[in-house]
Amino acid sequence: MNVTAKTRLAITSYVDIEAPPPEDVSTALLIFGTNQSTPADLAAELHHQGRAPLIIATGGVNRHNGIVEGRMFRQLLLERDVPESAIRYEDRSTNTPQNVENALPYINEALAEGLPITGISKWFHRRTINLLATLVPDLGTFYALSWEPVYSGQATTRDNWHQIPDGERRVLREWNEVRLRIENGSLHDTTRVNPGWIRANTPCEIRPT
Repeated sequence: MNVTAKTRLAITSYVDIEAPPPEDVSTALLIFGTNQSTPADLAAELHHQGRAPLIIATGGVNRHNGIVEGRMFRQLLLERDVPESAIRYEDRSTNTPQNVENALPYINEALAEGLPITGISKWFHRRTINLLATLVPDLGTFYALSWEPVYSGQATTRDNWHQIPDGERRVLREWNEVRLRIENGSLHDTTRVNPGWIRANTPCEIRPT
């Protein structure tokens, strides 16, 4: 897809999930399923800083390499000295909506303890934000931490995604699918606040130029 530099920046801004919690706020972390290990590093670091007393890992069998994502994250967290008592995980989901649906008991546990939710996902995985707002309507303000996934040995970043075929395909798919699903009513829209995200109902207006 050929787009202008201006539109490329708009796409990048739209799909970018990054909205970290304030440093003085403890949250429960929700790791969205993936076969890459970076989220475990982020989660363990925050836990050891005292900012993430509860970590929820999600993901069933990965279609690319057969690992069970939720179990992998549990093991990685344990190896990073996160105690078992701080870890919750589900290992049955096959897609992003199921990541949230199967983690709902743990999300509700966190909310009942007064812990806001911080999602951890690929920087461009905007569906994670909108799915949280859709499937957990009483979520209130929530947060997001992002990481840069590696495809074919190359990190897909906010600056180079349009130069990497796998990165471009994924970013554009995210941009198109989220807007379409907001328009057809299958996803609630979200709005950035300072800091975090909230559920909203404002339609997306970005269009290719």
